Amino acid sequence: MILQYNLQFFAKDGPGGEKTEPATEKKLRDARKEGQVAKSKEVGNAFGLLALFLVLKFYVGSMGNSFLEVFYGIYGQIPSLIKNYNGEVPVTSLRAVFNNMVLEMILIMGPVLIIGLLVAFICDVAQVKWRPTGKTLKPKLSKLNPLKGFKKIISKDSLMELVKSVLKVGLIIYVAYSYLKDKYDYIFLLYDIPLNQAILLIGELVIDLGIRVSVVYILIGVLDFAYQKHKFKEDMKMTKQEIKDEYKDQEGDPKIKGKQRQRMREASQRRMMQQLPEADVVITNPTHYAVAIKYDPDKYEAPLVIAKGEDYLAQKIKDAAKEHHIEIVENKPLARMLYANVDVGELIPPELYQAVAEVLAFVYHLKGKS
Repeated sequence: MILQYNLQFFAKDGPGGEKTEPATEKKLRDARKEGQVAKSKEVGNAFGLLALFLVLKFYVGSMGNSFLEVFYGIYGQIPSLIKNYNGEVPVTSLRAVFNNMVLEMILIMGPVLIIGLLVAFICDVAQVKWRPTGKTLKPKLSKLNPLKGFKKIISKDSLMELVKSVLKVGLIIYVAYSYLKDKYDYIFLLYDIPLNQAILLIGELVIDLGIRVSVVYILIGVLDFAYQKHKFKEDMKMTKQEIKDEYKDQEGDPKIKGKQRQRMREASQRRMMQQLPEADVVITNPTHYAVAIKYDPDKYEAPLVIAKGEDYLAQKIKDAAKEHHIEIVENKPLARMLYANVDVGELIPPELYQAVAEVLAFVYHLKGKS
């Protein structure tokens, strides 16, 4: 028994073969429309975190005082509420006081949050440019495939994410320990200093630590961005068959286009041969080129090329000229210049007027003799 094998099934990346070719511009554009870009979330998070802590470093004192003013103001209203309602404060009044406190705290923290979000947004735009798409938000049934989900869990990408997470946690713990190990004395002072000073001290420790962590996070983000660029480039690679199929989709099948061009040439030649009997003269090489000229001073400013051909087609033009008793004049330089520089249906250029006029004068003289 003879077994037949399709060797394509043993190829690395399936029937198309191995993906060894760089992605085409079309594939990159299509991927962009689908929301597939080389982007690292870590870059935006890292710079956003750094901006957040830098703003806090200069704003934390003012923010702390504002928080205290809010607390003092809110708690200052409680005695008057109890007095006004004889100890039974309605829930609606308490809710109004609480809502007012939350609103004021949001307004205090608003600039810090806005700057952090703005920096993260700028980092995203810097990585992938500004081309928003909503296709990434559309639900895809393929994402519900449990087999694909299992493959994502056990894959090179998931392993890389695990390594990255462990690296982040390890570095953050190291940076935090290195910074805080010399700050124990400051921490123990919190029990002996006023609340305002304690808030400022805690804020200073947290912010300085946050800035150090953010710098390390930025380093991780830059490395991750380089990895994502490399990964995206590898994922976008195409097989040679995919490139051929894409070319066919864009340009059409070369065989079909070749047949179409052949039919167009044949149709053009038929029209050309139908107009040939109107020619006044055919100028030849004499064997390689033939150009048929027509001159009608009432219609055209200059002689008109109504047919031309090379080799086999040139012979057909000469045979048709003989059949219709059209004069054939041998002029090698003129035939070559007309064939190379003037298309069918075009008037001859001024630099060839003199040479063509001499040929036409000779033809008209022959016709006058006969």
